[in-house]
Amino acid sequence: MNPRVLIADDQALVRTGFRMILTANGLEVVGEAADGLEAVEAAARLRPDVVLMDIRMPNLDGLEAARRILAAGPDCRILMLTTFDLDEYVYDALAAGASGFLLKDVTPEHLVASVRLVDTGDALLAPSITRRLVEKFAAPAEAGTGAGAGTGTGAGPRTPAVHRDLAALTPREREILTLMGRGRSNAELAGELVLSEATVKTHVAHIFTKLSLRDRAQAVVVAYETGLVAPGDGD
Repeated sequence: MNPRVLIADDQALVRTGFRMILTANGLEVVGEAADGLEAVEAAARLRPDVVLMDIRMPNLDGLEAARRILAAGPDCRILMLTTFDLDEYVYDALAAGASGFLLKDVTPEHLVASVRLVDTGDALLAPSITRRLVEKFAAPAEAGTGAGAGTGTGAGPRTPAVHRDLAALTPREREILTLMGRGRSNAELAGELVLSEATVKTHVAHIFTKLSLRDRAQAVVVAYETGLVAPGDGD
C-alpha cells in the first residue's frame, strides 16, 4: 500500500513540484500546508503516513511542528526539508523523532524512494551521514542539557535526546548500538561481528524496543549523547 503524504513548505512552487513528482509515481498526496501551524492541523485531520516538512516556515517552524505532530501521532513519519546538508535544526529534528532529511534539490527518484523508505519504518539517512550530522551538533553526555545552544535563531538551548537507560541492553546490544553510532550498516555489522544479517536485524529491533527508539537515526543520536560514541570514532 502506498503511503499517504502531507507536504508542508511555505513555497508554493516547492509544494506543487513535490506533489507532481509523488502523484506521478503512484503516491497519494492528501494535503498541503504553507506553515507549521497549518501542518500540525492538517496532520491531525488527515492522518498522513509521511510528512515532508520544511524546517524554516512562518508562524511555526518545521521543528516545533514536527514535535507536535509526533507527540499526537507517533506512527507518522517525518522527513525534514532543508537547503543545507548540515543544518543544526535537522539534528534537533532527528533527536525529536524525525526519520531523516532531504535537500530541496533532491532528484525525483530519490524523493519517491525516500518517502517509501521511511514509510516502512526505516530511517532515511545513511549511517555515515547521520554520524557526521550528530558529530557536528550533538551535546556530549557530560556537557549537560544546556550544551549546544542554537546560534542566532532564537531557538534557545538545545534539548538533548532522552538519555535512555542503557543498562537494559545486553553486552551484545550495547556493542551493536556503539557500532551503529560509528556509522555501520546492518551488512557491515554482520561482517564485523560474524553474524547473519537477520541476527543483526533482530538485535537492532530489540535495541529499538528497549530504548523506545523510532529508527536508526535516533539510535545514532542516543549513542553519541549517552557517551557510547565520541566524535571521530570509527573514522
